[in-house]
Amino acid sequence: MTRIAVIGGGRIGEALIAGLLEAGTPGKDLVVVEPLPVRAEFLADRFGIRVTDSVGDAANAADLLVVAVKPQDVDAVLTDLAKAGLDDDRDQLLISLAAGITTAHLEAKLPAGFPVVRVMPNSPMLVGQGMSAIAAGRYAKEAELRQVTELLETVGRVVTVAESQMDAVTAVSGSGPAYLFLLAEAMIDAGVGLGLSRDVTSRLVVQTLLGSAALLAEAGQGPAELRAGVTSPGGTTAAALRELERAGVRSAFWEALAAARQRSAELGATES
Repeated sequence: MTRIAVIGGGRIGEALIAGLLEAGTPGKDLVVVEPLPVRAEFLADRFGIRVTDSVGDAANAADLLVVAVKPQDVDAVLTDLAKAGLDDDRDQLLISLAAGITTAHLEAKLPAGFPVVRVMPNSPMLVGQGMSAIAAGRYAKEAELRQVTELLETVGRVVTVAESQMDAVTAVSGSGPAYLFLLAEAMIDAGVGLGLSRDVTSRLVVQTLLGSAALLAEAGQGPAELRAGVTSPGGTTAAALRELERAGVRSAFWEALAAARQRSAELGATES
């Protein structure tokens, strides 16, 4: 069986562990690195898996090393790996979920030829509905990409992209949930302004977004076709869409995603 070390027991690490166990990964094949005692105790109690505060201890017993820490903490993890040494007798793979950290940066701090796969996840993986994009480092093979895909499919869906596209992926799906949360917030505030209670408006908006996403995923039609199907000539939807277009919603999204991509590139350059 493949042994997996999740380095970082925060929300993303917790979500991945939950998905792996749900998919049938034996608890004995999982270990999580978490230095905070309270958090470590919580993870051990919830999942019944081994928790350690030692990166080296976890890494030397694992095939897959999943780095699920904040970008500013990645170098400390890599330093701990270097101090502990990696298992030369085991085919190991490092999977980084840290935003903005390039595979070149990771490879430069690992033994020569060590395979690395970079991942851009997003927060819906916390409920098993994540969207992750993966990009191979110089030494990662096709079989290893398939392995990472299977790992991440326990918490959502996966696409493979060139690493040069990761900043764009960050802008679209990495930051994407925040755009929809802002949309939900704005719709709820508007509904309250129209006289509905906040509770009722929240339920209306959340289910509308959920149902619309499911329809978009399953109807076999693009968003423009589905929008046209809801928009009767001269009707209420047409009136609302006219105001959104007048407010420049499309151009605002263009500018927003371009700004997110640029910021992602800047952060990556800082860390590299």
